[in-house]
This record gives sequence, C-alpha cells and structure tokens, in this order.
Amino acid sequence: MSGACRSLAKKSRCFALPLRPGLRCFLAGALVLVGLTLLAPTAQSAVKFADRGAAVSRPHVYLIRGLLNIFSLGMDQLAAQIARHGVEASVYNHTLSEVIVGEIVQKYRAGDHGPYILVGHSLGADAVMTMAQELNAQGVPVALVVPFDGTGSYLAPRNVACVLNLTQRSYAYMRPGAGFHGMLSNVDVSSDTSIDHFTIDKSPRLQAVALSHVLQAAHSESCRPGVTGPVEATPKEAPAPTAVAPANSALPVLRSGYEG
Repeated sequence: MSGACRSLAKKSRCFALPLRPGLRCFLAGALVLVGLTLLAPTAQSAVKFADRGAAVSRPHVYLIRGLLNIFSLGMDQLAAQIARHGVEASVYNHTLSEVIVGEIVQKYRAGDHGPYILVGHSLGADAVMTMAQELNAQGVPVALVVPFDGTGSYLAPRNVACVLNLTQRSYAYMRPGAGFHGMLSNVDVSSDTSIDHFTIDKSPRLQAVALSHVLQAAHSESCRPGVTGPVEATPKEAPAPTAVAPANSALPVLRSGYEG
C-alpha cells in the first residue's frame, strides 16, 4: 500500500504549476482516497481466501467392523442411527485402522478438531483401543471410545476423555493407562443370556446406550478432552433403553458406571 501511495503522490505533483495551492491539496487528497478505495476489495479478498483455507471443526464418528465384515453389522445399524441425528458417521473394516488414524491426524492438523469418536465390535473393538493409542502418540485428542466385546484388555491412553466398554468377558475389561485422566466404564452384560459375541453389537438395548453417549460427546455435552474428570467405574449391567433425545437436547451426563 505504501508503494501505491507514493505513486499517487508523484501524480499529484503534476498539478503543482498551473493550480492554486488550495486546489492542488484538494486534488492530491482525492487521488489518495480513490487509490485506497481500489485497494480495499483486494485486501478483503485475501482475508476471505484465508478463511476458506481453515478447516471447520465438526464431530466425526468412526465405526469399525470385525472379521470379514459379516459379524459386525450392528456397526452399520448404529452408524445409520447416528447419521439420522446429523452427525457424520463412517463404517470401516478393522484392517483399515492405520489408514483411518492417518486421516484423523491429517484432519486434526488442518484445524478440524472434531470431536473424534471411535466405536468398534470384536476385532474392531480391539482396533479402536489401539487407534486411540496411536492417536495419543500423534497428539490427537479423542472424545469417546466405545468397544463392543473386544477380545482382550487394553489400556486407555491419556488423550482419551471417555471409554465406554460394553462387554460380556471379564478378561476384556479396559484399564486406565499412564496419564489417563478421563472416565472409564466397563459395562458387563454377561448375565444376559440373550447376548453373545455375535449379537452384542446388534442389541437394541446396547445400541441405545452407545447412541446416547455418542450424541453427548458429539455435541460436547460430555467427554470433552482435557475437561472430563478421572473416574474408573466398577462393572455394571447396562439398563433397558429409553427413548433417545433429539441431537439438540440435553442428554444424561456420563457417570461412574452407567446409571441411566
């Protein structure tokens, strides 16, 4: 802008000889104002371009199937329910976990800070726990992890705000890892004879529990990384489902265990 002003000032000297002093000053000032008016849209365009380059943060839910994509179709059912509430939900096989982690890291570093939510069944449940650990190594916070009947016990890393573990195996309880300050709940459904490893992800009762927590986290009503206080829950039975509130209404806060 200083170069443009100098150019305009030089042009104003063209009026030096034939014009009276007052008129010379008037014309020089008018030229400067015209120049500033022409430059203003260019500056505004630059600001708008910079705004377009910044990513917008919005919730992302990644649902991970287990073996062969045929035993974890409850993930597809849950994804459809989440999407009906206006939250982006994508379903993948557990073999793509590293690719998904790379995508999340790229989004986060581009300015899309989520929240990020991971849900998985069977080997997909194992995958979401290891994905959370990999994201921890990359400095990416995770709002909520929901494993459905993983095949083993995993440590919840420090970057995770909440873990809701739905399981029928006592040896597959999740535990707090080093630096974990979030909320961890192991919900044991082993006493329900209608639920086994191949039906747990399709249980309407447990899908309702998972959906409620996902929507809370997606709308930052709970499970906010760096805010959620430390709690390790004692194992509890999952309650019968209640009607899920619309996405824009308040949902119950995640507590120690699941108490409804």
